[in-house]
Amino acid sequence: MRYMMTYDLMETARNTNQWLGSTARAMASYPMFSAMPNPALNWMAAWGEVTERSFQRMAVKPDWGIRTFTCEDGKDHLVEIDTVVERPFGDLIHFKVAGREEQPRKVLLIAPMSGHYATLLRSTVKSLIVNCEVYVTDWHNARDIPVSAGKFDVEDYSLYLVDFMREMGPETHVVAVCQPVPLALAATAYLAEQDPKAQPSSLTLIGGPIDPDAAPTEVTDFGRRVTMGQLEETMIQQVGFKYPGVGRMVYPGLLQLTSFISMNGERHSQAFNDQIQRAAKGETSDHDSHNRFYDEYLAVMDMPAEFYLSTVERVFKNRDIARNEFTINGHKVDFGKITDVAVKTVEGANDDISAPGQCIAALDLCTGLDNSRKASHVEPGAGHYGIFAGRSWRNNIRPLVIEFMDANSRKPAPKRKAPRKTKAK
Repeated sequence: MRYMMTYDLMETARNTNQWLGSTARAMASYPMFSAMPNPALNWMAAWGEVTERSFQRMAVKPDWGIRTFTCEDGKDHLVEIDTVVERPFGDLIHFKVAGREEQPRKVLLIAPMSGHYATLLRSTVKSLIVNCEVYVTDWHNARDIPVSAGKFDVEDYSLYLVDFMREMGPETHVVAVCQPVPLALAATAYLAEQDPKAQPSSLTLIGGPIDPDAAPTEVTDFGRRVTMGQLEETMIQQVGFKYPGVGRMVYPGLLQLTSFISMNGERHSQAFNDQIQRAAKGETSDHDSHNRFYDEYLAVMDMPAEFYLSTVERVFKNRDIARNEFTINGHKVDFGKITDVAVKTVEGANDDISAPGQCIAALDLCTGLDNSRKASHVEPGAGHYGIFAGRSWRNNIRPLVIEFMDANSRKPAPKRKAPRKTKAK
């Protein structure tokens, strides 16, 4: 019961801070105070505005915000988000551009389940929707999943990927980002043995911990330093009475957010101080650079406890993937069985989460794959976020990934047309 009380205490603190911000904003904006010009009142209203929005967004899933797409015909076409496969812990969704011919490339974008929602890949989706049919794994917030739905660990996650790949078919190009990289590789190897005809055409692995020991970072050092007992005792809590998942053991999103912010505490503190100053001067808007970033960054989701703990134990501590000892439902997965899926790894030279060397280890594990079907790329000067959503992705990495897909497609490569300006809105 103490875990449930702790969970509710964190939610109470969030609610209280949101209320304090709202109250400060309302009081400082009271018309009577306009007769007494005082900079402190403007600052109080600005503090309230920033505080209320910051704590409110922590409990809200961001919207994808991809509503229309300008096609080659010069017209804006509606973008519909269709649910292709619906499951308790996550859905397979399709960004369908209404009225547009089906694109030759079918891409499965595997989003991480690591605190943030799949919407973290919004810009990645926008860049791929230009000439691809984009499907995304949309993971659910564990606090909203009833206990009756059962557990969800790394093996269950891998089996979800297997089912999604089967649903999409062998012409699919899989792109895994960050945390799911090792599990995407495991799901592909599982299919290579159990259902070879359902294997995807290509597998692009971006900035993931295939072998965490290949290049130590603060994340891998933490994984080695802490014991599983310590993690279970300090990180795992029980969902409170407010949500449908009451009683489910989770790694709370608010606790994860505390860890995220503490890694760059001074930078975040300065960013919020600057935003308060801008708000006091009337220089802020709903879609300014600060709000665009923090609306996504502060929106966090609870992670199933068994998924978090099994990730730390099996991927980081025991290195089951790196040692080719990973099992799914009692079946030992052999990465050497991957012989018909082209594999490409992408790393950022300045990635401090999955440092260069951790992801490229996947190519050595694929002993049955011909070298001509292996590829790797290290992006100079790119950090973790940049290799899948920043300038490095848009300008350098995305074209290489598209080229890799075309070179390893089970369908004829699409004819190239004269480039025209397209954009997602």
